[in-house]
Amino acid sequence: MKKNRKKSRLFEIWGQLKKNKLAVIALVVLILLALLAILGPLISPYHYADQNPKLQYAGSTGAHLLGTDKLGRDILSRLIYGARQSLEMGVIAVVIAAIIGITIGAVAGYYGGWVDNLCMRLLDIYQAMPMLLLCITLAAVLGPSLRNAIIALGIGTVPGYARLMRATVLTIREKEYIEAAKAINASDARIIVKHMLPNAMAPLIIEITMGVGSCILAGSALSFIGLGVQPPIPEWGAMISDARSVMRDHPTLALYPGICVMISVLSCNLLGDGLRDALDPRLKN
Repeated sequence: MKKNRKKSRLFEIWGQLKKNKLAVIALVVLILLALLAILGPLISPYHYADQNPKLQYAGSTGAHLLGTDKLGRDILSRLIYGARQSLEMGVIAVVIAAIIGITIGAVAGYYGGWVDNLCMRLLDIYQAMPMLLLCITLAAVLGPSLRNAIIALGIGTVPGYARLMRATVLTIREKEYIEAAKAINASDARIIVKHMLPNAMAPLIIEITMGVGSCILAGSALSFIGLGVQPPIPEWGAMISDARSVMRDHPTLALYPGICVMISVLSCNLLGDGLRDALDPRLKN
C-alpha cells in the first residue's frame, strides 16, 4: 500500500509539473546537460587539450563549429568537457550543504530550547559574511582546485538549508503522528529520519534545485578569479576568464561559456519554480 501511495503521489506531482511548460523545458535542458557531462569524452569532436597553433582564434568552420581559442583548442569540445566540471561543482556542493544543513536544522527544530538558540546564533554569525565572500575566503585558504572549490561552496551555503529545515520541523513537531511515535518510545533519530524528514522534503527539494543553479554560478565565479578549476581542465567560468584579454576582438570566446552558465542556472530556477507549484497543494486546482 505504501509503494502504491508513493507512486500515485509521484504521478500526481508529475501531472502538476507537466502543466508548467517552462519547467518541463528546463527539466529537458538539465537532462541534456547531464548527458553532456557524462558522455562528454565520447561525443566531443576533440580532446579538450588538443592544440593546433596554426588555427589560433579561428572562426566557425566545418571542423570547428564554434571556432578555436588562443592555443588552437576547439571551443565546442571545451564547452562539452566544461559541463562536467560546472555541474559537478553545483551538484556535489549542494549535496554537502544539504546534508550538513538538514542535520543542523532538524536537531535545532526538534529539540528546541538552548540547542535551538545555540545553533541559530552560530548560523547568525555564519551568515554575517556574504556567501560568495565566504566561499572565496575558504577556497583561497584551502588552495585553488576543483575539490576545494566544491568544499568551499558546500560549507558556504549550509545556513539556507539549516534554517529551512528548522522552520519546517517547527511546524510539524507537534503533529499527531509525531506524538504517536513518541508514545511508542521511538528514538529521536528514528522520529527525525522516518517521520519528520519525509514530510519536510517538498520545500527542501525546491531549495536544492535552485541551490544547484546558485552553486554553478558561484563556482564559475571562483574559477573566473582563479580559485576553482585549474588549467588546462576546462570550466565555463575559467573559459570566460581566459577570454577577458581578447574580448573586444573575439567576443564569442566569452559569449559561448557565458550562455552555458546562463542556460544552466535559468533551467535550475525554472524547474525549482515548477516544482514549487507542483508540490503546493493549494495550487492543484
